[in-house]
Amino acid sequence: MEEKLISRLESAVTRLETLSTGGFRQAGAAETGMDPSIAAFDDLISQYVNRVMSAAENIGGHVLDISKIIEEAFNVQKELLIQIKQTQKPDMEGLVEFLKPLNEVIAKASALADVRRSDYMHHLKTGADSLGALAWIAFTGKGCGMSMPTAHVEESWQMAEFYCNKILVEYRSKDANHVEWAKAVKELYVPGLRDYVKGHYALGPVWSATGKKVAPAPARVSTPGAPAPPPASLFTSATAQSSSSGPKTGMSAVFAEISSGKPVTSGLRKVTADMKTKNRADRTGVVNIPEKESRVSSSSFSKAKAAPPKLELQMGRKWVVENQIGQNNLVIDDCDAKQTVYIYGCKNSVLQIQGKVNNITLDKCTKMGVVFKDVVAACEFVNCNAVEVQCQGLVPTVSVDNTAGCQIYLSKDSLEGSITTAKSSEVNVLVPASEADGDWAEHALPQQYVHVYKDGQFVTTPMSHSGG
Repeated sequence: MEEKLISRLESAVTRLETLSTGGFRQAGAAETGMDPSIAAFDDLISQYVNRVMSAAENIGGHVLDISKIIEEAFNVQKELLIQIKQTQKPDMEGLVEFLKPLNEVIAKASALADVRRSDYMHHLKTGADSLGALAWIAFTGKGCGMSMPTAHVEESWQMAEFYCNKILVEYRSKDANHVEWAKAVKELYVPGLRDYVKGHYALGPVWSATGKKVAPAPARVSTPGAPAPPPASLFTSATAQSSSSGPKTGMSAVFAEISSGKPVTSGLRKVTADMKTKNRADRTGVVNIPEKESRVSSSSFSKAKAAPPKLELQMGRKWVVENQIGQNNLVIDDCDAKQTVYIYGCKNSVLQIQGKVNNITLDKCTKMGVVFKDVVAACEFVNCNAVEVQCQGLVPTVSVDNTAGCQIYLSKDSLEGSITTAKSSEVNVLVPASEADGDWAEHALPQQYVHVYKDGQFVTTPMSHSGG
């Protein structure tokens, strides 16, 4: 009896010695995996990503291929989140190297979306564009040039939603599998990823204070036949004149810069003292307070101060034009069909968009003019006064909401598009006249309607005025 007891004690001591040498390291790794945020991300994959995969397996082809890339991207992000808890916050070069695995997956999706003659182009575009939402993990603070993580997820999904809606419209009465796939992808990001980021990383990733450091990628030795360094246009513009003529700043091109294969700092320019906003002589946005408002309290003055003007490309996806006052030579000349243009709080200015973009939105602008060539989705006016827009190419949809005074110049290619108005007045549409002199024919859209109850329903017709 005593021999058996001694034998059991010796066995227990042996197990304790094993744990003291190597077992605790394994327990530490397991502890990271049991972190609530990591467990929640596992639930996100199980609930939403697996639903996308199930719908894709019923379709097959390129839809299954892009779905597998989406699954791979989310798995890569999970591994990065685990590493972040064991890694110190890196500098810019280290962050680029750290995020390289995720960028490679996103680049793979973009390459697949460029496949020509695919029967599922809208599916490929939806999947490739949606992966930009995973870039929220690159947020390092309010001054990094990115939106807050939750807002970034929502904005990135808006880029992909255009193609997702096309899938829903095309297959609504044809194939329920495609409709299920489109709905599954949408719910993966909104509310799936959005709510996850909001609940666990609302202020961005939390790096370890005592973990390991990220080593930047070794610099490559350039050869005589090597291509030139990445152009400065990969970074955002801080000038108020042209989108490609000024110095580029910020980290909005982190993922695009990785794929260039060059050192990150090769495309940066040093900011001298005279380039800083506080030292610039051409600063705009100064608010002149009329004399009659001099008796207003100081708290009202603080609200009336205009924010600094802005014209920049954020995360390679969204052009932001804000608080431009009295600027008649604003130009965006380096854009593509995947980018959107958001114009906010501008007054007495003119913007030219020299290229095709996905969407244009004017918000709270006064006496603002916009000239553009082609728009993939829509041109929208919200809370504006006395604005004008001219389309030189094609725009399928124009939306006017809560706007007083709007002049819309349409080209011949855009005459088959639709115009939606709500709570708006003085909306005039000008179209090319049939005469050879090239005059414009002006059409005023009605803002008053007559509703008549007839045959069991209300019939709505525009108000007819004498002489109209």
